[in-house]
Amino acid sequence: MKIFKTKIPDVKIIQPNVFADNRGFFFESFNLNKFELGIGEKITFIQDNHSKSIKNVLRGLHYQIPPHAQGKLVRVLRGEVYDVAVDLRKSSPTFGHWVGEILSSENKKQLWVPEGFAHGFLTLSKEVEYSYKTTNNCFAESERNIKWNDSDLQINWLGNKNPFLSEKDKKADSFKNALKFD
Repeated sequence: MKIFKTKIPDVKIIQPNVFADNRGFFFESFNLNKFELGIGEKITFIQDNHSKSIKNVLRGLHYQIPPHAQGKLVRVLRGEVYDVAVDLRKSSPTFGHWVGEILSSENKKQLWVPEGFAHGFLTLSKEVEYSYKTTNNCFAESERNIKWNDSDLQINWLGNKNPFLSEKDKKADSFKNALKFD
């Protein structure tokens, strides 16, 4: 496994070593020791989630506030997404910045999104199956979300101006009104 920094150094791209031949492929999708060594901290994952979406669905930008903040290790099992993380840590030099990465079943990349970040993804293929590990359970009273097209963040969703949104995401708050971390 190789771990790469993004323009926000705490958000990491994990690229597994894939062994492929005429029968198919094999790769280690998660190894706690290698993961912790690569990100430089101890992590305990306590929940796995799996979703399915059709093309042009945008889920996010979601986060949970302390004491139920979540780190997420995300990957695509089928299809392709544009995955985005936004830094909500007020004391961070990258506060209010975002990073985006294409994740797919083809490239097998994963994205580590630590606590203190909002997270979302846009589906690019006809169907997507998406899986992620979290460092905390989902607590409805701690859930928050930021508008996907917030003018202060100016996220480039690959030119998409009209994604399918949940009712919750349609009512999302602005970045200015979001609860920041620290």
